[in-house]
Amino acid sequence: MKKIGIICKTGRPEPVDILKDFLPWLRGSGYDVFLDIETAQILKVEGYSRSQIPELSDVIIVLGGDGTMLSVARLVGGRNVPILGVNLGGLGFITEVNRDELFEAVGDVLSGKCSREERIMLTAVVYRRAEMIADFVVLNDVVINKGALARITDMEAYVNSTYVTTFKADGLIIATPTGSTAYSLAAGGPILYPTLNSIVLTPICPHTLTNRPIVLPDDCTVEVILRSASEDVFLTLDGQVGFSLRNNDVVEVKKSTFKTKLLIPPERNYFQILRTKLKWGER
Repeated sequence: MKKIGIICKTGRPEPVDILKDFLPWLRGSGYDVFLDIETAQILKVEGYSRSQIPELSDVIIVLGGDGTMLSVARLVGGRNVPILGVNLGGLGFITEVNRDELFEAVGDVLSGKCSREERIMLTAVVYRRAEMIADFVVLNDVVINKGALARITDMEAYVNSTYVTTFKADGLIIATPTGSTAYSLAAGGPILYPTLNSIVLTPICPHTLTNRPIVLPDDCTVEVILRSASEDVFLTLDGQVGFSLRNNDVVEVKKSTFKTKLLIPPERNYFQILRTKLKWGER
């Protein structure tokens, strides 16, 4: 790995402070560095558009939080470029490295000591009157949710064309194992081990309390038909991209052909992350 892409969370001073030492260290070690143009302008060095960086890089280092990681995972798509996340945000479930571990962790990456962990992604396609009008790829989740003043939402759900139920709820979350610790967890969904080949459906505040989350194999196709007349219903992708839905729109969700490849530092394990981030064992 001789080509290092770096993408930073915008509007935060921490990445710039880190890069003042980190960039000279990388370049002094003989690596080519491709820095996102927004950060490069602040440092007065050469920069590249974010869309260019995946095709130029052997590995991408993300300085930010989980939100920045999610945007980079969607950006990388099927380019097979591994990602190392450095947590400058809050919880940081998928940003594996803390700021003070950066140099050691990157040294492990460049020497081949970090393992690669593949995470499934989802594709979501919206059909309106049988015509495809939008499609998306996500790492965490696809969410159908109502606006602040909308009534309860009716969502007719099918798995592999078999009718499941009509959820009457504030919304419905369709999440990957990676996304199981995000919105789905807050809505009462289970934690799935991140490398499982599964999808979880989690209703948000269901009107019928016996509507519980359900875990499905990842070769299933989930179809949700919006049966609410209200136009104040949205499709939200990874909590970052929104799309307005209408009555009788069909949202089809299934496993993507793309996978996200995360670099995992030596001796780091998922249960350690859960204990730390969710404060297990504390009183």
